[in-house]
Amino acid sequence: QVQLVESGGGLVQAGGSLRLSCAASGGTVSTYVMAWFRQAPGKERDFVSMISWSGENTVYADSVKGRFTISRENAKNTVNLQMNNLKPEDTAVYYCARGRRMTRLKGLYDYWGQGTQVTVSS
Repeated sequence: QVQLVESGGGLVQAGGSLRLSCAASGGTVSTYVMAWFRQAPGKERDFVSMISWSGENTVYADSVKGRFTISRENAKNTVNLQMNNLKPEDTAVYYCARGRRMTRLKGLYDYWGQGTQVTVSS
């Protein structure tokens, strides 16, 4: 049973940066697509970014393009999300997820972390 654990969330002022990490245990993620989603209070869980198993292909939601960078370290079974120039509208719980193909559809990801809170103050 794969377990994903996110870390790195917190409270930051607008314009600041945070680096989220997702560590996998109980199984590998090195041959899978990994993605980040986020969910704000009262809203749907939305796609943020994804990365192919090799790290060669990355995709971003328009709202974070140019500010967020996804990366992975397969030897460490981890995936990271560097978030720069944060905005209040980035406030949400951020989740990492494992999938078998590159897709923005959250229903096609089979394992999820418990989430980490990111709060951006104005």
